[in-house]
Amino acid sequence: VQIGHEKAMETSLELAKLEGIFTGVSGGATVASALDIAKKAKEGSGILAMLPDTMERYLTTPLFEKILTEMNDEEQKIAESTPNYVLKKQ
Repeated sequence: VQIGHEKAMETSLELAKLEGIFTGVSGGATVASALDIAKKAKEGSGILAMLPDTMERYLTTPLFEKILTEMNDEEQKIAESTPNYVLKKQ
């Protein structure tokens, strides 16, 4: 299965945003490949996708250039909805 760079980046960002899974471009490509395979797989098949790294070394790359460093109003509201887990600025 071949996955283009843009699709790999898109999938990596979706994993971070929707699933809380932080991985690099190769991890995005891995999951995109698994999803493509899952579309064609026989019902009940098991599919494993192992993500080879974390995203921390990609924070300063184009992968995360569109991610703001501060929360927007919607994100702040979500953060405040869990009062026992709110990080307060010191």
